[in-house]
Amino acid sequence: MLNPDTLNYHHLRYFWMVAHEGTIARACARLHVSQPTVSGQLRELERNLGGPVFVRRGRLLEITALGRSLLPFADDIFATGQEMVRSLAAGGALGPAMRLTIGISDHLPKIAAYRLLEPALSGPEPVRMICIEDQPRRLFAELAVHALDVVLSDVPLDSSLGVRGYNHLLAESGISFFAARALEPSVLRRTFPRSLANVPLLLPTEDSPLRRALDDWLMRNDLTPRIAGEFGDSALLKSFGQAGVGVFAAPTAIANEIERQYEVAQIGSIDEIRERWYVVSLERRLTNPTVLAITRAARRSFASR
Repeated sequence: MLNPDTLNYHHLRYFWMVAHEGTIARACARLHVSQPTVSGQLRELERNLGGPVFVRRGRLLEITALGRSLLPFADDIFATGQEMVRSLAAGGALGPAMRLTIGISDHLPKIAAYRLLEPALSGPEPVRMICIEDQPRRLFAELAVHALDVVLSDVPLDSSLGVRGYNHLLAESGISFFAARALEPSVLRRTFPRSLANVPLLLPTEDSPLRRALDDWLMRNDLTPRIAGEFGDSALLKSFGQAGVGVFAAPTAIANEIERQYEVAQIGSIDEIRERWYVVSLERRLTNPTVLAITRAARRSFASR
């Protein structure tokens, strides 16, 4: 078992650098040391930990389960050290920033994610925010092992995943459809939603809850648009929409930002489909002051959308 008195933070820093750089060679370039030095330090760390932190796969290094469990602690340690250096350089005027590691669902619109998180950056206390985008299932697994503080998601945590956590509804919104201004006149020749028939449509990929809801709604309304593209990245989908490739759907709550940022026009909206955004935590009752600020601001900002 590791003895805290024998933990060498020099070894830990070399591990941390290799984990983030991906290879020993790149870590050596950052650390200005030789490869044998780094390799030797990693071996000492593994000896103290009682197991490997990396395994070699061909020419690449792959972090092990032990290494993955160690990395968040190393991140915290060296982030705190960097904050200390900045504070001392400023004459001690800067307090340490609170670290908040947030998982963000890959189908959550980027504009909505920013709107939800922005209050954390404008609070009285400094916050160091680490945002990690991935599929919700993977993020919930990371939350379960405390690698994330919270998850922002467009789907609630399902008990079938075996993760004990709690869904806190932040906001919900109806859906609007948008078209580039060059495409807009042809779309508006018919009354919405009949105007969507036979037009090119840009959709999220089939693993998105919004996609499933849109497919159901289109079928119920006997609409058969031509699917021009499917996208896992919501920002990329909107960029194609901006270029006039097709009509796309997005939450009405961020319609103004979408029209301004992507230079498109809102051509219709529906309330039958509701996008819901959650903050998922391991706590039944939220206590982190920054997460509470995010929650309260979201419920005010997105009320009745």
